[in-house]
Amino acid sequence: MEGAWLQFQLTIAMAIVYTKPTWELGVIKSLSIFSGNSIPTIAESVCRYIDVPMGKSTLTHFADGEIYAEIGENVRNVNCFVVQSTCTPVNQSLMELLIMVDALRRASAGSIVAIVPYFGYARQDRKSKPRTPITAKLVANLMSAAGCDRVLSMDLHAGQIQGFFDIPFDHLFAMPVFIDQLVARGYTENTVVVSPDAGGVERARAYSKRLGATLAIIDKRRSAPNVTEVMNIVGDVKGKKAIIIDDIIDTAGTLTNAAKAIMDAGAKSVSACATHPVFSGPAIDRIEASPLTEVLVSNTIPLRENAKASSKIKVTSVGNLLGEAIKRIHHGDSISSLFI
Repeated sequence: MEGAWLQFQLTIAMAIVYTKPTWELGVIKSLSIFSGNSIPTIAESVCRYIDVPMGKSTLTHFADGEIYAEIGENVRNVNCFVVQSTCTPVNQSLMELLIMVDALRRASAGSIVAIVPYFGYARQDRKSKPRTPITAKLVANLMSAAGCDRVLSMDLHAGQIQGFFDIPFDHLFAMPVFIDQLVARGYTENTVVVSPDAGGVERARAYSKRLGATLAIIDKRRSAPNVTEVMNIVGDVKGKKAIIIDDIIDTAGTLTNAAKAIMDAGAKSVSACATHPVFSGPAIDRIEASPLTEVLVSNTIPLRENAKASSKIKVTSVGNLLGEAIKRIHHGDSISSLFI
């Protein structure tokens, strides 16, 4: 009996010796970060911040255009994060995300978190007319059905989109990154923060509070989709440095009309700050022809070539902010404390 017990102990000891090299080689991991094709630069900066290598994966297309994904490493019981903005081309970016999530789920990943810095279809958050879809809710359902355990996004166009998900949703704000940039540019004295519409007042108020600035609101009337007419300004902008705060710049019609109205009201200068640089259609031409001195944006969406050539467009990275959020999710720490 004693000999059998000794043999059992020897077997266990040998097993420990033989498995130890795999730990040293890092085969057993607890966190992996994967990237889609929409914003690989953010995924790379996140990996640098957390100090982990990029997860191995392949995203290709078949001859007929179908997307094919393959995970190139063991992810069993690993917390996996997929970094992908659902930006232009929107449908392809969304499908890449869903297919990668499905591949990870079928590979027995411990958890799957979709890191979606820019959430496409966010502006279709309600029925604006009879017999129209609520596409933001549809996208939320697709992410859940694909296998996401949690979703993280930045500066949603409508905060209520968080409620479209039946899984945990973390809503980040680019404000801490932008505040540092604005302070460095001198937007602390004689400054007015301007909301381009009533819906953005809460966001603008948060900026004005941290900058010690006053607040103004643009009263606008939208005559058609992507067409706006500025009516008047609620608040005092005369003789002040104005900074327009928004979540997204699409065709830049609202932004440039607001900038003109602000300068007509006697502002000393006007700049803009927005998280998501969609820059569709005539956006850059409008910005170049406007009185805006500078437009500060983040890298949640890759800049178009004409935007890169503009001297007015300045890009700041949110990679470290996303990296810190991923670390906190992985370790079960608070994310909301990032914005206190």
